[in-house]
Amino acid sequence: MGNSRWWDFAVVAGAVILTLLLLVNGAEGWELVSAIAVIVAIVLVWYLLGRHSEQGSPRAIAVVVAVIVLSGIGTAISPGMATVQAIAFPLVWILSRTTRDAVFANVLLAVSVGAGYVLRLGPTMDVLAEAAVIETISLAGSFAIGFWITRISEESDERARLIDELRQTQAQLELVSRDAGAMGERERLAREIHDTIAQDLTGLVLLAQRTRRELVGGSATVGETVDLLEDSARSALAETRSLVATTAPVGLSGDGIVAALERLATRFTRETGIAVAVTGAVPKLTRETEVVLLRCAQEGLANVRKHSGAVTCGLDLFVRDGMVGIAVSDSGDGFDPLAVREGFGLSGMRDRLALVGGDLRIDSRPGDGTEVTATLPLVAVPA
Repeated sequence: MGNSRWWDFAVVAGAVILTLLLLVNGAEGWELVSAIAVIVAIVLVWYLLGRHSEQGSPRAIAVVVAVIVLSGIGTAISPGMATVQAIAFPLVWILSRTTRDAVFANVLLAVSVGAGYVLRLGPTMDVLAEAAVIETISLAGSFAIGFWITRISEESDERARLIDELRQTQAQLELVSRDAGAMGERERLAREIHDTIAQDLTGLVLLAQRTRRELVGGSATVGETVDLLEDSARSALAETRSLVATTAPVGLSGDGIVAALERLATRFTRETGIAVAVTGAVPKLTRETEVVLLRCAQEGLANVRKHSGAVTCGLDLFVRDGMVGIAVSDSGDGFDPLAVREGFGLSGMRDRLALVGGDLRIDSRPGDGTEVTATLPLVAVPA
């Protein structure tokens, strides 16, 4: 039984008070000795059996029966012992398994004490009436205290249950959060690898094929192509190191997004022969915004190289209605956006933009070129 120390104190305090009341009421001789013996018996029953009993267990039932019987005997010895109900009623209540059992046990206790009172003073009408009134009032008080104890116990059990559920929920949330974090990190790395290393490797493959053709044809531009191969390999290595170190893209060297796009355009033109024009201007942006714009430009140019068949393309930066964006356009073959299933690149761009509240729009028609526009909220660095 929980918190038995408080009940230990209550039982001892009740025994002391009962003894003092006996002395104050003038009990003496055999009456005083017998009554104190009953008090001691109740205390021993509690300490030997009651304090470690589970509600409704055989030991608890034995304690309830003993308390009921001893209370009746004590009252039959001395009418002042009827006060034992003050501690007997709560003890009987907390040791009963159910509320119904507790009510029944309290009724038996009231009957036992009332019977002892009548036996001690004689079965006259006045004594019977007095015993009935006293026990009715005592029983009503015991019900009030007992139901209060039951409600407090139920609320305590409910709080304990809710705390356990909360701890389990917190543990589950921590697990879900770790899984979500791991999945988000995997998706981020997948986007970064696709937008950087995978594109550099694609360029290396195309340059290697170009070098083979030039070697077979004896072209004088083999040396330039080999230089491009080396530059592409170095770029892929630098991007790999950047990902490992979790730093900003190597293309952003601190001189702004426009300069980074111009370097990207120059390298793209050298590798593919497709002329790239960088237009537009934006205020100084946060590094996170510049990263998104640069990645979208890289993916857009990768699609131009692989699919468009264009000879010219453009990178246009703009600011409009609180949004900053970049449009990647080409003069190539175009396509029907509704008929073409997006690959990982476009879906990766959409995911990257969605993380910062941005959007991706594709405008294209067969034979009329393509324009891919990425927009996101403008976050400028304060001057």
